[in-house]
Amino acid sequence: MTEAVAAPMAALLEGLVDYAGLFPPAALSMREAVEKYASYHDGPRGTMLGRFVVPASRLDEFLSAADALPAPEVPWRLSVLASVDDADAVARFNRWHSARFVIDAVETKANDVETIWRIASTFDESLVVFVEVPVTADPGLLIDEIAARQLRAKIRTGGVTADAFPTAGEVVRFMAACAHHGVPFKATAGLHHPLHGEYPLTYDAASARGTMYGFMNVFLAAALIYDGSDEREIAPLLEERDAHAIAVDDDGITWRGHYVTVGEIARARAEFATSFGSCSFEEPMQDLAALNLIPAQ
Repeated sequence: MTEAVAAPMAALLEGLVDYAGLFPPAALSMREAVEKYASYHDGPRGTMLGRFVVPASRLDEFLSAADALPAPEVPWRLSVLASVDDADAVARFNRWHSARFVIDAVETKANDVETIWRIASTFDESLVVFVEVPVTADPGLLIDEIAARQLRAKIRTGGVTADAFPTAGEVVRFMAACAHHGVPFKATAGLHHPLHGEYPLTYDAASARGTMYGFMNVFLAAALIYDGSDEREIAPLLEERDAHAIAVDDDGITWRGHYVTVGEIARARAEFATSFGSCSFEEPMQDLAALNLIPAQ
């Protein structure tokens, strides 16, 4: 069993998981989600935890649940799902509550250039704003506008039905467009497991199964693309199921002859592939431990 997290894995996992326990398939109550986030935040794997994801419409409910817990020593970072109509509520929350909880990111959606312009014109420039765009068609024009407005992009990589998952080609095309335009991105949904494979789509005992992307596949591919690898050569990594095809040493990670160093991984995570939203934090960590990539608890 691995006794410590190797430096390349530590770089890959740093702040990787934005906790979205409120959302399906977990769909926890606010109290449950807040309590779990608090335990993860202060736990031994807290360095792998990112923001708490909450809809703008539930911020008051979040405060009520969080007020029942001891005040955090370090303010929690929140990512709020919002529309342009919620901009005032976001600003008001930060004016009154930033000593304990800071909304430093907003996640919203756009299907056209005009909406992206409105988003950029509405939210405060201090916020990190992720714009989810559709990827079934070439998103290049939308990514170009996101770059021009100094926003960030977001891709939906799955869901609770099999048809919610984009193709590997669509995911790689999105990442390549982001790299070309210098746009950081985050992913959301369907990335509970490290490696590509067939898994239950929900937590119901009778859940249908579907093929999911692995978060290691996605973020390792992103690091390689950001470092200049040809996306056509990297595309098969999105569908890699063999854990033995991904080798971690002290200095980097190798996938079928493609190598990325610790420094290159850290740079990609800081500047490009920022995080992914997951309704579970425990499941990704348990799977990583089962692969001996992080210590078991």
